[in-house]
Amino acid sequence: MRKYLTVFVFIFTFAILGAWPVAKEAPFKDGEELVYDVSYKAALIPNTVVAEVKMKVRQIDEPQPEYYVWANAAVMSHFRWFFDMSDTYEIWLDKETLLPLRFANDIKEGKYTYKSHYRYDWDSMLVHTVASRPKWEKDRIEKYELTRSSMDPLSTFFNLRGEDIDDFEINKEMPLELVFANKIRHIKFRFLGREVMNIKKIGKFNTIKFACQLANDDGQSFEDGSEFFVWLTDDQNKIPLYLESPIRVGSVKATISKMKNLKYPLISKIE
Repeated sequence: MRKYLTVFVFIFTFAILGAWPVAKEAPFKDGEELVYDVSYKAALIPNTVVAEVKMKVRQIDEPQPEYYVWANAAVMSHFRWFFDMSDTYEIWLDKETLLPLRFANDIKEGKYTYKSHYRYDWDSMLVHTVASRPKWEKDRIEKYELTRSSMDPLSTFFNLRGEDIDDFEINKEMPLELVFANKIRHIKFRFLGREVMNIKKIGKFNTIKFACQLANDDGQSFEDGSEFFVWLTDDQNKIPLYLESPIRVGSVKATISKMKNLKYPLISKIE
């Protein structure tokens, strides 16, 4: 259960994946906050909110201009007797280019703990990773070659929210490399078109819809039936509103419950 929740709660960050963006104005600003309710449903279990995902953006000016993003996925307190989880992710982006400079995560899921830190060297096109667990005798240090489309999931999301949807061809399958869990994994995705979506307690929106698929643990192959779907605001913010994904037992859904300090008007909302 652990690895599927870990992948899921941040899987919607892979939603808007396209060509590598050149330096451009960031599609977010200091103070942006996004909050999601994560629910689980199985044969004998009704759809139940079991976790919450939060993201916050802060602008840093010293010692160099950066955007700092903090994200956390945590199981609700009244479900921690069954499964306890609090995963924290952090990224530092260059303010001008939006290239990631550093990434860190701190995973706490039941008795499982895992920490890692990435340092990006874009001059050499390498990412240097350090991972640690209490049961390991020493940290695991690796380095991987980068391409212009390989980053950690959180950096990918905040980099590519500004892509022009008109550049996407409906149903065309597109690949991406992802630096995640100390390995390079592959994603493929398809733009499915536009759709009106009603979000509980938030309202009705014009959305853009994607189908996405993350490679298996080997990092390369894809399993039939593992595709998940995500709906985003059809405006310059491109905020993920809703996601649904199958897992081995049941399905998981994420629904936005709060968005604050968006950079652009939320013109996708239907009044």
